[in-house]
Order: sequence, then structure tokens, then C-alpha cells
Amino acid sequence: MKLTSDQIQQLYKFTRTHFVEHYDLQTELVDHLANGIEEQVQSIPTLTFNEALNLEFKKFGVFGFHDVMRDKTKAMEKRYWKILLKFYKEYFELPKIVLLMLLTALVFIALNVVAEGYKGYFIAGTFLFLMAIIVAKSFRNKKLLKKKNKKWLLEDMIVNHTNSFMLLNLGVQICIYPRFIESLVMHPFWAFIISFLLIAVVLLFYIMVFIIPPRLEEFLLQTYPEYKMA
Repeated sequence: MKLTSDQIQQLYKFTRTHFVEHYDLQTELVDHLANGIEEQVQSIPTLTFNEALNLEFKKFGVFGFHDVMRDKTKAMEKRYWKILLKFYKEYFELPKIVLLMLLTALVFIALNVVAEGYKGYFIAGTFLFLMAIIVAKSFRNKKLLKKKNKKWLLEDMIVNHTNSFMLLNLGVQICIYPRFIESLVMHPFWAFIISFLLIAVVLLFYIMVFIIPPRLEEFLLQTYPEYKMA
């Protein structure tokens, strides 16, 4: 028995009703279910499509598609971080490391100019200002993603992986408790280290939001051969 196109669409609907929202994962499960149903009906010709589907779904256990979704998500997480680290490492190598050090030096010089008692607020304010720009861009990326009919797991990670609010909260905490930062940056060595860390952290999130999303289609084509046909 070969499944009809209507039955295949029914399988896609079945995966969606069981909380599988990403098209690549739906396709993988539909292919698995379709093969299983065809084998079931071949073994027991009296089985209806729905009966065979229910039998096949029971093979996934009490948690349904949860384990498959978890394993797929882990695999895509690894791929996402591999992409991110590839771009991030470029800024610690020539020639881009020159830009990283120039920005660090700029913050370091500004710290020395800022009056004592305000250095902690300067770090927090600079951090919050830069992260606010990143958050605004992140919201725009997410808004564009919502307009798409089909969602891909890697695509979702690239657009939604920026936990910017956590970093904004860090900036707020520095504003509330600036004395610790203030005491550190009074020493030139720690002032330079904190300047470097500020730029390094903001750079990481800049890459997440400004560098990787514009090349989204390229990464999806590399990951999903079927993306071009979808």
C-alpha cells in the first residue's frame, strides 16, 4: 500500500497536533510514520489508515514525539553553536582582532576619563545602550520569522537564540550595584580586562543578531537539502 498525498498531508497535520511545529522535524516523522503504516497494512491488509497510524504512533512510547524532538534539538543546537563560534573566532584572529582591540582600547580610555564614582555607571550604561540596539534588531528578526509559513528548527534557533534580556538584566544589576565594578576598574589591569569582556560579550550577541540571520538561507540550504524545494 502506497500512501496518497491526502494521507501524507494528514500525517503532517497529525505531527502538528502533537506539538511538532518545525517543518524539518515534521518531514522526518512523516517519512517514518508513512513507512511504518505501509509495512503495517502490508502485514495486516484489513487495517485502516487510522488504525495503522495509531499502532505506529504507540511505538514512540508514552512521551510520543518528545524524545525525537529532544534529540533533533540537541543536534541542531550543536550545529548552531558551531556556526556561531566560527564567526566569533574570526574576531580573535588577524585582521579582525585589530578591531576588537581598538574597541577595547576605546572603552579603556573612556574609563580613565570618567570621574571616580561614575566608572561603574559608565560600564553599565555603555553595556545597556549597545544591548538595547541588539534587542531591537532581535525583535525585528523574530517579527520577520513569524511571517513565514514553514518553520525550520535551525532557523528558529538562529532567530530566537539571543537571550538578550538576561544581559540587559546584568547591565541593570551593575547600575544598581556599581561599587564592585567601580573598585575593580580603579586598577588599570582590571579596567582593561573589563573593557575587553564588555566588548567581547556584546560582539557575541552582535554576531547572533546582525551577522548570522542575513545568511540564514545559506545555512538552511547547507543543513536541509529539501529546503530549496519547500
